[in-house]
Amino acid sequence: MALDQMQGTPRSSKDIRGVPVSYGDASAIEGLERAIEQSLSFRGDAIASIEAILAEHPRFVMGWLFKAGWLTQSMETRVYPQFIEAITRAEQLSGQANTREQGHLAAVKAWAAGDFFGAVQKWEAVLTQYPKDLFALGLIHYTMVLLGDVPGQRDVVARVFNLWDPDIPGYEFVLGFYAFGLEENRDFTHAEDLARQALDIRPDNPYAVHAVSHVMEMRGRQSCGIKFMKDRADVWGTSNFANHLWWHTSLYHLDLEQYDQVYDIFDHHLDSRRKDGNKYEELDAAALLWRMNLAGQDSGDRWVHLANKWEPAAQDTLYAFNDVHAMMTFASDDRVEAQDLLIHANKRYLESASDANAAMSREIGMPFCMAIQDFKRENYAACVERLLPVRYMTHRLGGSFAQRDIIGWTLLEAALRDKRYDLALGLANERAGLKPTSVQNWRAVARALKGLGDNSGAARATSKADALASA
Repeated sequence: MALDQMQGTPRSSKDIRGVPVSYGDASAIEGLERAIEQSLSFRGDAIASIEAILAEHPRFVMGWLFKAGWLTQSMETRVYPQFIEAITRAEQLSGQANTREQGHLAAVKAWAAGDFFGAVQKWEAVLTQYPKDLFALGLIHYTMVLLGDVPGQRDVVARVFNLWDPDIPGYEFVLGFYAFGLEENRDFTHAEDLARQALDIRPDNPYAVHAVSHVMEMRGRQSCGIKFMKDRADVWGTSNFANHLWWHTSLYHLDLEQYDQVYDIFDHHLDSRRKDGNKYEELDAAALLWRMNLAGQDSGDRWVHLANKWEPAAQDTLYAFNDVHAMMTFASDDRVEAQDLLIHANKRYLESASDANAAMSREIGMPFCMAIQDFKRENYAACVERLLPVRYMTHRLGGSFAQRDIIGWTLLEAALRDKRYDLALGLANERAGLKPTSVQNWRAVARALKGLGDNSGAARATSKADALASA
């Protein structure tokens, strides 16, 4: 037996893609691969899987780094103790770590310090040296989505894509990453092609389904989107990503004013009152209810349990994207104290914070939170004044174009209710130009034209909306 094995550290090896691993036990490396596959396919419990491996192999440094890396994506304070413990254990073993693993360690340490962009740069250094490090590629891509780095979501994959081929395990995930990055950069045809290639390899790949759903959303292919999603719901509906994909399905119905179908999806798939849930699920629920309220639909008591779920996180100041969705629930359920706690916690945080989230909160998060309050208080003029200056900066909040569209729609609806019909017409025309198949967009055009006294123009826009709704 080799000396390093006798001392409890199996000799180094490689994973199934040829990427070096400092811990050479085959069962540990196979267990890590299963956890990576679970994480990227949104199946099972990747953290529980890697914890089982670490129980048997506590000196497996890449196992600890996987745990820390995957926990970065939750953006929830509840995982912070586990996250820090994983970093600590990896750091204790850093003497045996190889260059790749040292890079992963540097990245998660930067994340723990609040330097999300620095973490990305350190993962990118790993990927440059090891372009088949699938986990590093996934973390960079997902983090760029969280941070709203739109070109980066595409380009990080482009830099390594030609070094991959269908024979390399995990190629279908690389296709999915690239497809979503292309879609966010409005290269819709190429995006859909790659996503469908990914689905040919792995039909249950929810992230590839996600990329196609985004293409159809952005291009206004509502009926095709509904059919695509429902034809495959038996496959993606069992994944950990199902909640978000049901949210996407509901957006098609919302665009067509099919409100009963929207609430049916909410009540059967997004309503987490009977589930433990997590913040990602509750983001989708809050975002959908806010859109329904913008469309003039009554949500009944649905806001109550959502506000209950969000209230313990009112002072987290961890991620601005979370804060704005929490504020939607607090404002919609008239929880004044929770609103004040969120605003004051963020103000205190911004007085001294210099991490990546501070910029996101200062530039977009706080203005939108206060605009949400203004809107619910029917102070529509103030809502417009807060959102109009930042409408082209909203990518700094993070998330996708489809998610951030809620800001533009809130601005438009506030302008209409404030009777600023000239501004509202411009905003509505802009939305109709980007998505001319949206019933909602033509309704807004009609309302703005009617407000300006152009009754014939309003009638034409209404006829357009009616035709789309009945198609």
